[in-house]
Amino acid sequence: MSLLKQNIALFGENIPWLEGLREKARAAFERTGLPSKKTEAWKYSYFKEDALAQPTIDDTPHECDGHCEEDETLPFEALQIKYCNGRLTHIAHDLPRGVMIMPLFEAIESGEIKPYLNKSFALEDFPFAALNTALLDEGAFIVITKDFAEEKPIYLHYHQHAGVNRLCNIRNIIAVEKGARVKLIEDFDGEAAARYFNNIVNEIYVGTDAVLKHYTRQNEAGQAHHIALNSVQVKAGGNYTSFVVHGECALARTENYVRLVQQGAAAEVNGVYRLAQNGVSDITTNIRHLAPHTNSNQLVKGVLDGAAKGVFQGQIHIAPDAQQTEGYQLHRALVLSDEAEVDCKPELEIFADDVKCSHGASSGDLDVEQLFYLQSRGIPLEDAQKILIEAYLNEVFAKIEDFDIAEWLKSGF
Repeated sequence: MSLLKQNIALFGENIPWLEGLREKARAAFERTGLPSKKTEAWKYSYFKEDALAQPTIDDTPHECDGHCEEDETLPFEALQIKYCNGRLTHIAHDLPRGVMIMPLFEAIESGEIKPYLNKSFALEDFPFAALNTALLDEGAFIVITKDFAEEKPIYLHYHQHAGVNRLCNIRNIIAVEKGARVKLIEDFDGEAAARYFNNIVNEIYVGTDAVLKHYTRQNEAGQAHHIALNSVQVKAGGNYTSFVVHGECALARTENYVRLVQQGAAAEVNGVYRLAQNGVSDITTNIRHLAPHTNSNQLVKGVLDGAAKGVFQGQIHIAPDAQQTEGYQLHRALVLSDEAEVDCKPELEIFADDVKCSHGASSGDLDVEQLFYLQSRGIPLEDAQKILIEAYLNEVFAKIEDFDIAEWLKSGF
């Protein structure tokens, strides 16, 4: 790709191991190239190359009167991290003992990040993660130390200002050590006229008996492209819970690649999407049970109107040694217009014989009898539709234990 041939100044070009990693990623990306409609994992939401036509990478954040350089008001207390136009601009002050957050470049300089960086996935399997690694320059290193429980969530806000076609490659490393517990929230938004490409990679390590609850709210500019990979490794007794909310965007794809590597590891990946224009939402999961007595659950629901498109691809892989494993997956969609489209590809790969697994998928319109019932009670049609849609999605939102976070996620619609 021509972008990799441009003379882009990146941090740490004098660090041999970092340059070696970038070069390895460049070679992997050049071998695979951008995915197309012929790429199996991307055939329903294939990427159009013009989204990366003449992109720029900002050297400095936009001047935004401090908006992206300080804490903001939220309906819950949080430790805040801010990104502006793909550049890290703010890390909360006075972090509690047991929480370490530092810019990516500091963690690279100190070498603390080496045991984690690019250790959770193969570059050849994820072309945009390979591109992210080839241009590795920005991000954060977050560590929750052993047995520490942080009540305040860590909140990462990614904001985009209008301007040129901007490419933002961000790598976050999150390590939750043995017995620790934490909530992580990601919030993506942009000005209505902004055109940009968010290429996000989160490498997440959940230690023995540790718990991470990870919430993502994506509601961005109509011309934006959003590709995110959450590459997660869970050790014995650990638990990773993900909840993804997709709103409007030209293309939003969140991929959860979760490896349950030791006995008793568990993962829950839930999500909702709601589109009313012509955007594409893609929630893709690949949960790999690599040890016995591991568990996973997935529930994703969507609502589509206009010419919008919803995609769910969910794979559960159970290795030969992963006996007495349970894995469940369900996707449902409401399709409210003739132009809207939903594509669903649930998959089970089972190489063990003592397991419990199931998957299901359905799509349809709002129930005519329920609409008639509400209208017969004097409720206008539009209000009746809103009531039924909210009730439909609440099955997923009800899985969130924190009421304030659940209400905040809903407010993105």
